[in-house]
Amino acid sequence: STARNADLPRWLDWFNKSRPHSALNGLSPFSRVNDLLRTHT
Repeated sequence: STARNADLPRWLDWFNKSRPHSALNGLSPFSRVNDLLRTHT
């Protein structure tokens, strides 16, 4: 639907950057990716 498509970018931002993930000890997936990039550069 149009409403879903309009909200998708905001939801994806939350899902990847803000959402705490239990397998990452409460960190967001995005914070883990940033750490990996620093570790392997």
